[in-house]
Amino acid sequence: MPAHEPRPTAHLHIPGTTSHTVAPRGGSDGREGTLRYLKAGGGAPLVLLHTVRTQAEHFRHLIPLISDHYTVYALDLPGMGYSEIVPGASYDEPALRAGVERLLTELDLHDVTLLGESMGAVLALTTAADLPERVRRVVAVNTYDFRGGIARSSLLARAVVGGVLAPGVGPVIAGVEPRPALRRILQGGLGDRSALREEYVDELLRVGARPGYPTVARGVYQALPSLIAARSRYPEVKAPVHLVYGERDWSRPSDRDANKRLLPTAEFTQVPKAGHFIALERPDVPADLLRRTAQA
Repeated sequence: MPAHEPRPTAHLHIPGTTSHTVAPRGGSDGREGTLRYLKAGGGAPLVLLHTVRTQAEHFRHLIPLISDHYTVYALDLPGMGYSEIVPGASYDEPALRAGVERLLTELDLHDVTLLGESMGAVLALTTAADLPERVRRVVAVNTYDFRGGIARSSLLARAVVGGVLAPGVGPVIAGVEPRPALRRILQGGLGDRSALREEYVDELLRVGARPGYPTVARGVYQALPSLIAARSRYPEVKAPVHLVYGERDWSRPSDRDANKRLLPTAEFTQVPKAGHFIALERPDVPADLLRRTAQA
């Protein structure tokens, strides 16, 4: 498929967005898959990076708030959303970061603002460390770089993630995703549970039914140690950084303080009563930060 070719994808359409792809690079020996991204707006480039078990539509409330100020690129990370699933692919932090960097380099984006949530926040920071000549600023929302991760959300999340990671039965459990369980696990990342809309759950379940997706989901959960290890890259980031945390995020105060020490010049915002998925329940907060930055 040619790079950047628009195509229909998700059932959950975000007004003002178009869907595009980036083809694998020549010489990748089949290790790279086609990446899908959504594009909207006009202005300096803003790349949005989602988290575990989500996709570009995770930012469907944020994109309309900032598309008057930026050209928005919301990426489906490798193997996730509607990006291609490549058998045998890795989903550790370096492999996912390579997908982000491929978007920036293949589209030749410069003066980029990176906004990532959770796992996407870690990737935004490590991408900025790798590509300082392309990245202007980073907004890192609820970085997912601590032990336990989503398992801190609830007993159900702990049981499901533990089952997915278990030897032998893990692949089977990863392929079984009842709607009530997915809903409850995601609601565990929200201060306001009503922010999880049923049409978004529908979209995630459609993606989860793609052939090969359970292998992707298991691979991503297995990669959590690589996200923790990626914290060692944070001091390399030259671009200005804004750390955003929900007051009720899964991270502990000690986790947040540790990142403040690694990024001593970073700005810091804590969102009262918000949980892990700020893009779902408080998109106005990152939108305000991004609009102020665009006007600076």
